[in-house]
Amino acid sequence: MSTPSLELIRRLESNVARVLVGKPEVVRLAVIGLLARGHLLIEDVPGVGKTTLAHALARSLGATFQRIQFTSDLLPSDILGVSIYDAKTGEFAFKPGPLFSNIVLADEINRTTPKTQSSLLEAMNEFQVSLDHHTYPLPRPFMVLATQNPLEYAGTHPLPESQLDRFLLKIRIGYPGRSGEKEILRGAGVVPLGQLEPVLSADEVMDLQAATEKVRVEESLLDYVMGIVEATRRSPLLTLGVSPRGSLALLRAAQAHAMADGREYVVPDDIKQLAVPALAHRVIVKARLERPGGAEVEAEAVIDGLVQEVPVPR
Repeated sequence: MSTPSLELIRRLESNVARVLVGKPEVVRLAVIGLLARGHLLIEDVPGVGKTTLAHALARSLGATFQRIQFTSDLLPSDILGVSIYDAKTGEFAFKPGPLFSNIVLADEINRTTPKTQSSLLEAMNEFQVSLDHHTYPLPRPFMVLATQNPLEYAGTHPLPESQLDRFLLKIRIGYPGRSGEKEILRGAGVVPLGQLEPVLSADEVMDLQAATEKVRVEESLLDYVMGIVEATRRSPLLTLGVSPRGSLALLRAAQAHAMADGREYVVPDDIKQLAVPALAHRVIVKARLERPGGAEVEAEAVIDGLVQEVPVPR
């Protein structure tokens, strides 16, 4: 990989890390999602920095940004936009909604109704919006960062499998380490969100995304991806295995991981490290645990176990 490309990636990671202290692996996953032209679902308990991560990534890019607070009364038109009749021209004019931005933060996405959730499907999959017999392209780059709380169920609508499948990665932030949390309490070195300046332009992001798609993948590694995916479809622990969209997501994420590591080729570790965040939210386990969030934790354990069983190419 060219040195300038790697410098841009490191600059982006460093800038986001100025706000999200002590979580370099989480920052790396967010950057991987951006490089792979994917969308990110950030699921964790309140107060660990879900919204902060999304804000920091958006502010680090010289791109348009909108935050949408998802609530039970939110309508699809509040997200997509509406056609308004113009009495002067006698025609309807389309007024774009907040979705027409480069980076969109869908905060607490599971608090809105399935009808409103489904309004994001076309945008996330095809980077366009169809409304009133017209198709409107979304700006590039385009990325949805969604947050949700896995422990609070009152008044929520769990995302259906079709919606979950649109997210390239599902990540958790977790509590900070003792030294990191002490640094947060002290306030030393932690930059307020409002002071975070862009370090990459939209054009530079698209150049990095184009370069990521050119990262080489050997035939044996394609077979390795297929081996993991087919294992999920055969597993007696799962009622739903990974779809072809999921196998493509794992491949794209692995290419982005290689790119972020400064390589122009994928190695088996790229695939192994991304298997859980790229695949766990796409499967359904047969025996769900009773504790809140148990199904998701079990799915991650199943994927991790299957990855250990599939032979690594030599």
